[in-house]
Amino acid sequence: MLDTTRLNVHQLRARMRDFFGGGTASGLRLSIVSFGYKYGLPVDADLVADCRFLPNPHWIPELAPMTGQDAPVRDYVLAQPGATQFLDHYAELLRVVLPGYEREGKRFVTLAVGCTGGKHRSVAIAAELAARVAALPALEGPALEGPALQGPAPEGDVDVQVVHRDLGRE
Repeated sequence: MLDTTRLNVHQLRARMRDFFGGGTASGLRLSIVSFGYKYGLPVDADLVADCRFLPNPHWIPELAPMTGQDAPVRDYVLAQPGATQFLDHYAELLRVVLPGYEREGKRFVTLAVGCTGGKHRSVAIAAELAARVAALPALEGPALEGPALQGPAPEGDVDVQVVHRDLGRE
């Protein structure tokens, strides 16, 4: 018999996982969804990043018909002032936030990355951010210092997937 009267929902989930086994899924699943603001925010987004501060390749005739998956557009977007700093800081933010979500029992997190149409900037930034998160060493390290951020290490690596919601929509 298991007395659950003094357990909150997160403690209960952990006890049930310990008692019955955690299944085959381990760690956190991060879905990075690129989107266009003109089509609306993804309704299931936990976090939203806005890339509209970067110059829009739509206004460059040779880049306009391409997407953020094409090397010339990707290189253009990533070379813009602020792009590298944005990616560095957002990846660092995720090093703090994702283990917190995992400690709270969340297994699926959706990060929406938006630009105007969801074709150029958000596509390039989403792919680059996914690569950076996938390369993080089990989401632990210097970003998790200090009393407020200490706690158990994440249970597993982060599984990252990228979805381009509005690509090809125009």
